[in-house]
Amino acid sequence: MADAHDLVEEIEALGAKLGGARTSIGQTIVGQQEVVDLALTAMLSGGHALLMGLPGLGKTLLVDTLSTVMGLASNRVQFTPDLMPADILGSEVLDTGEDGARQFRYIEGPIFAQLLMADEINRASPRTQSALLQAMQEKSVTVAGKPHALPAPFHVLATQNPIEQEGTYPLPEAQLDRFLIQIEVAYPDRQTERDILLATTGIDTTLSHQVFTAAELIKAQDLVRQMPVGDAIVEQILDLVRACRPDEEEAHPVIRETVSWGPGPRAAQALMLTVRARALLDGRLVPSHDDVIAMAEPVLIHRMALSFAARAEGRKLKDVIAEVVEATSTRKAAA
Repeated sequence: MADAHDLVEEIEALGAKLGGARTSIGQTIVGQQEVVDLALTAMLSGGHALLMGLPGLGKTLLVDTLSTVMGLASNRVQFTPDLMPADILGSEVLDTGEDGARQFRYIEGPIFAQLLMADEINRASPRTQSALLQAMQEKSVTVAGKPHALPAPFHVLATQNPIEQEGTYPLPEAQLDRFLIQIEVAYPDRQTERDILLATTGIDTTLSHQVFTAAELIKAQDLVRQMPVGDAIVEQILDLVRACRPDEEEAHPVIRETVSWGPGPRAAQALMLTVRARALLDGRLVPSHDDVIAMAEPVLIHRMALSFAARAEGRKLKDVIAEVVEATSTRKAAA
């Protein structure tokens, strides 16, 4: 690990380079700065992201742009009901040599990429969805009993349409927990949509350019893990995560009333990483309480579930999380 002076210099240099990456992404992606920053946060943290949004909001374009700017080899898989695990992982085929000898040869599937786009992931069957579980956690896959390491770095950016649920399969809790954050991609505001019209319907279009290499991204991920985090931030993260578990003694009253299951330790780990990455993107050397507040919903919302009664009452999970965040932040400020 570098000493304090060298670490500060490295963090500042990386912050400047990330500024260039954001500028390059902005040449293709108009607006949606929060979505872009969350996607970069996930990649800097070494994790995966689930993009939730309606069709036509630029989710696929964002993934393509990120692969270009971050210098990553990418593949795209369109998830459909008839997609099989072998269509993602690859399979073994029987080859016959010139001497007549036969042996199995492994043909890699599209998962062997540094950035995998899983488009409309909830349209595939649970069996196919589960093909990603080992890859997302262990960065390797097992085919015919043999492990195969995936390229480094390895990121999955999956998209999901929140309204067309007919013929879809909800992601299991274990797989949702593998996603570092969930990113809500909303409609642009009027001025942003006007800028999109002018930028994308003319003859001249500005394309993003590469800023990072894969090796530089791996180095950046290592640097994020070296960023210092104050004890107060650690305690705020613990307070928040534990307050969101209905069976915990520290559970917030609204959680006991509305939530059937809450986030596990992986959520706290995700918050620790993402608040560092967010601070880095903002040009700061250490994360703040505001970083925890900002990252609470993206990290927690897919790791919690409302009870049937709460859904019947029309409660929204994001509102429940916001109430807990406000309560824990107020208590921390008072302390």
